Amino acid sequence: MTEQGRSLPSRAVQNSLGGDASIPSIPPASTLRILSFVYFTFISYLSIGLPLAVLPLFVHQRLGYSAAIAGLVISIQYVATLASRPWAGRISDRAGAKVAVLWGMAACAVSGALLIVAASCSEPRISLSVLVLSRLVLGVGESLGSTGSTLWGITSIGPTHTARVISFNGISTYGAISLGAPLGVVIERQWGLGAIGLLILLLGAGSLVLASRKRPVKVASGEHLPFLRVMFRVAPHGLALALGGIGYSTLATFVTLYYLSRHWDGAALCLTAFGVSFIAARIIFIQAINRFGGFPVATACLTVETLGLILLWRAGQPSTALAGAALAGFGFSLTFPALGVEAVKRVPMQNRGTALGVFTAFADVSFFLTGPLAGAVIGLWGYPSAFLAALLCVLVSLGIVLTLRKSRKPQPEHL
Repeated sequence: MTEQGRSLPSRAVQNSLGGDASIPSIPPASTLRILSFVYFTFISYLSIGLPLAVLPLFVHQRLGYSAAIAGLVISIQYVATLASRPWAGRISDRAGAKVAVLWGMAACAVSGALLIVAASCSEPRISLSVLVLSRLVLGVGESLGSTGSTLWGITSIGPTHTARVISFNGISTYGAISLGAPLGVVIERQWGLGAIGLLILLLGAGSLVLASRKRPVKVASGEHLPFLRVMFRVAPHGLALALGGIGYSTLATFVTLYYLSRHWDGAALCLTAFGVSFIAARIIFIQAINRFGGFPVATACLTVETLGLILLWRAGQPSTALAGAALAGFGFSLTFPALGVEAVKRVPMQNRGTALGVFTAFADVSFFLTGPLAGAVIGLWGYPSAFLAALLCVLVSLGIVLTLRKSRKPQPEHL
């Protein structure tokens, strides 16, 4: 893969990303070096994906609780993630990204141990309580692990590669969940839920050892901005991300039922088309963010996503929906890293962990709220209307990006 650091003057790019011009030139980062940091994000989300498809059945059939309670057990992890994102960012800024990753891996290991206890407990109420605790701990581990590993990668490799680190971090996220869910089903069928807990425990503990042996990075010096100031500076970018992500959330949540309502086969192919085009675009075009800037890339991506959602909304046959899903995945692929690069420019170096935490929290809100809101829209106007609503949200996101691009002002490092 051609690396942008080979062709752009290091100091100029560092300044454009809010870096210090006094920092010496940083050698081009290898893909393997980036992967050595985003690996910890992969473990965090693999720990989420492994029990994802089996917990609802365990709560509903094994413990005897309602489907609503089963859904709550899944959702409560995202609540913990959302609530702890800003805190994880502040830990990364003040104590160091390595500390955040160490805590995150430890939390994943603890959640696995609690899952073993929940699976082996014969009393449903105790089992459910321990299971909820496991999900809460895992949510905090996700925040610490993913935020810390992203900042660790950026600060270790250099600001010239911010977009690449964020991009590979996203690939790790979606790839881990896609791998973990079916793998968890296989493990549960062979050895039970406790075996999934044991695997999560071993993955977390092993990754904790690996993280402890990696070199930490120096915590950026300087006065830290108050949290509310960081939040307000990053919020417009986060809102654009949240609205732009509604298309993905709608597709992931309702495409199976959408196909069923049309008496079509192949809903899984629709998700595959989204995922393949998403990953391909991130790998092939990630250098475009350094070359053209975050806002131009986000504008182009959201435009492509709108075309995909139009096809999904108006699809009269499965092939049209398949093409729409592929376009939506291609369009959404670089939206996160493109807006993320612009968001971290808005704060000094010593606040970038907090900025990343706040920015990512907007995506968490989007994923958490899309299900019930889109479900309400479907109840009123049918399944195609959900994609129309998602289309309108992406158009609003595009408007926000264009406004931010027009009003952008350079932010000095000493803010």
